[in-house]
Amino acid sequence: MSAGIGRSADTGVRSRSLGARIARGASRGVLNAVLLVVAVFWLVPTLGLLLTSFRSAGDNAASGWWTVLTRPAELTIENYANLLANPTITGSFWNTIVIAVPTTVLVVAIGALAAYAFAWLRFPGRDWIFIGVIVLLAVPIQVALIPLARLFGAMGIFGSVFGVILFHTAFGLPFAIFLLRNFFIQVPEELLEAARIDGARDWLIFFRIMLPLALPAIASLAIFQFLWTWNDMLVALIFTDSDSQPLTVAIQSQLRQFGANIDVLSAGAFLSMLVPLIVFFAFQKYFVQALLAGSQK
Repeated sequence: MSAGIGRSADTGVRSRSLGARIARGASRGVLNAVLLVVAVFWLVPTLGLLLTSFRSAGDNAASGWWTVLTRPAELTIENYANLLANPTITGSFWNTIVIAVPTTVLVVAIGALAAYAFAWLRFPGRDWIFIGVIVLLAVPIQVALIPLARLFGAMGIFGSVFGVILFHTAFGLPFAIFLLRNFFIQVPEELLEAARIDGARDWLIFFRIMLPLALPAIASLAIFQFLWTWNDMLVALIFTDSDSQPLTVAIQSQLRQFGANIDVLSAGAFLSMLVPLIVFFAFQKYFVQALLAGSQK
């Protein structure tokens, strides 16, 4: 009788396990379907912008971008040829690179050094200074526009690329220091003590131990900072002139002058999206590692 009870219990466990697997599979299938629908709706505007950028002005005025799905002969690269022949757009594209790349490098380099100091070095007022860095995270960027505009004007760098780089670097450092310091502080102290016993100085520990371990966090910070700087228009609109304006300001000025020129504007807008997409997918592996780092500890 006990054997019969055991067999029935095993059968019940197997049946429940099978039902649980089916339920989990169904719930996962529903979740994946929902996520797929959300992703499609999220990508539709980008797809529409891309297809619009490859259509002529007449086709865009006559019908919507979705008609190209049934009439692929409407696709043309003339919009991009005209865009790249525009010296204002090409110059602003180069200005955007000149602003975004040095800003990202400066924020990552200075932020990593400062974060290591706040995490592992002992100096007077360290905790109070770090509290001040945290407070700076809550300062709105609009508060500093007028004071810094006056300061840059007195220094003779208002309207230059250098002034925009300084502005973005200053406002990017608090978040960089906060993010990297929290990552550095999780490194086991025994690892640093072992390195110091072997005769390693702080510079060697920073470059040989901390930076390799923090590569996912640094890559994530670089992605965020690059995207913020590349897509910025408020700071660039105030602190640049016609010779130093980035792509966002150039597209905005084209919109103001040629409001119906949607073919040129769509090509410019998609061109401004292309580089951030390349940067994101190039560092996607490190970005995912940084997101999962907290869950693995």
